[in-house]
Amino acid sequence: MQQPRIIQRSLPDRWQLPDLPALLQRIYAARGVTDSAELQLTLKNLQSYHSLKGLQPALDLLQQALERQWRVLVVGDFDVDGATSTAVAIRALRSMGLQQVDYLVPNRFDFGYGLTPELVAVAIPMRPDLIITVDNGIAAVAGVAAARQQGIRVLVTDHHLPGEQLPEAEAIINPNQPGCEFPSKAACGCGVIFYLMLALKSRLASVGFFNARGWPEPNLAELLDLVALATVADVVPLDYNNRILVEQGLRRIRAGRCQPGIRALLEVAGRDANAVVAADFGFVVGPRLNAAGRLDDMALGIECLLTEQPQLAVQMAAQLDELNRDRRQIEASMTADAERFLQQLEMTQACPAGVCLFNQEWHQGVIGILASRIKDKVYRPVIAFAPGDDGNLKGSARSIAGLHMRDALDLLDKRYPGLMLKFGGHAMAAGLTLQAGGFERFSQAFASVCEELLTPAALDQIIEVDGELSAEEFSLGLAEQLRWASPWGQGFPEPVFSGRFTLVQQRLVGAKHLKMVVQPESTDLLLDAIWFNVDISQWPSPQKQAQLVFQLDVNDFRGRRSVQLLVRHAVAG
Repeated sequence: MQQPRIIQRSLPDRWQLPDLPALLQRIYAARGVTDSAELQLTLKNLQSYHSLKGLQPALDLLQQALERQWRVLVVGDFDVDGATSTAVAIRALRSMGLQQVDYLVPNRFDFGYGLTPELVAVAIPMRPDLIITVDNGIAAVAGVAAARQQGIRVLVTDHHLPGEQLPEAEAIINPNQPGCEFPSKAACGCGVIFYLMLALKSRLASVGFFNARGWPEPNLAELLDLVALATVADVVPLDYNNRILVEQGLRRIRAGRCQPGIRALLEVAGRDANAVVAADFGFVVGPRLNAAGRLDDMALGIECLLTEQPQLAVQMAAQLDELNRDRRQIEASMTADAERFLQQLEMTQACPAGVCLFNQEWHQGVIGILASRIKDKVYRPVIAFAPGDDGNLKGSARSIAGLHMRDALDLLDKRYPGLMLKFGGHAMAAGLTLQAGGFERFSQAFASVCEELLTPAALDQIIEVDGELSAEEFSLGLAEQLRWASPWGQGFPEPVFSGRFTLVQQRLVGAKHLKMVVQPESTDLLLDAIWFNVDISQWPSPQKQAQLVFQLDVNDFRGRRSVQLLVRHAVAG
């Protein structure tokens, strides 16, 4: 594969960010922040819920549920966004006085994704008066119909892109549904249900619901740690609204006001809750919660987020941590299989514009991570498949910047009707199901669609950086400042720099991580650097010089804090 091109992020013509160091001004400006008002991440600046389409019928339903004490069933999803959405819905409704609220999350191995007719059959014995979907439902046309045939009302809350047909639910809350004017289209599923709960609390307060019962109004800000976790872990773009949600959730955790489950998940990973940053959601808490849905049942993750007992939370977090260790082992084996296939492919032919991978032994709960890993290696849209328990093939897709994955699958479905049994998702990630035996035909069709939709330039991988650092900027102070400057994440990336370095020392640690001592060009500085998951066939390198792409990081070892480089890419020579 060709080396990525390293380019400096473009800057707007002007910006107004006074009282900030020049470097930080450039970093923010390159991410679209041109006015200091956009750095005020306070709750008063959150977008209002009033522009959500479908809000009034949804609130009517929920008000009736509370006044008449309906049995409410929350139907979630088996990932972090689904688990946190479920926890937010249940915690909020209970805090507003609903006594009979339970949840049902489909096991991915038995039911697949979302509210299906099969899941409705499981729900019927629970006798719900109202089903609320969270982080799913916008594509559940058949599932909603099945529920309504049984006299069960359905309220859909979701953030996924809708198909051509919407379910006939009593109400739909989804910023991405046609005609919805809510400005933050990047809201995750947990953010959507949180907004609906805010609106419900306001509605109930306005009609005297709490006063009539002598109840205090609940403080829904107590749920912001869950919303922040979901927003980062679901990899939705951190627009201004999402940055506020993440920042406010982080502040609650650092202040010791978080759910026992989140604190326990940080503890089992060895993270200090008082110093948590957004990256900890994506790389520490999120994978441990996701492991339950990938390998077992997400109910364990949801219970961890619902419990009020710290000791019980620690026990469940330990189980989730063990599941995550198992997931890593499975993933490592699957990645090795995929890399061997890619090496054979490269020896016989050029890598196609869209890559499909399948192995009869792969675990369907881990194919999403596998697709992401391989996508990063080949810089092509990738779909990884594994056999499902129903005899069909389950696929998980990951894309690159030049191709909208759901739109590509929709085009493929129109050209090859019946090839996919179902599909759905986002621009960068999607899921799908094929009939057994359909892999080869689908692989060819997918490669053809990708070749049509992707320009040659789109397959030219580009690494954007924030320029080079001067000698005095390789400092612990700047590293600390960048760490706390903003919640970094998807669409608002953590600052990355580049430069020429002398490789003074190189050694492998932990079998696949490269520990280095490096010297920036034209300086006498010696800096520690670490590069995780290197290609051990290429590194350590016999070359003594390299172009490094890196983040400025803080190494805290036995109470000694020092600056280190977190290497993201390197070109030796």
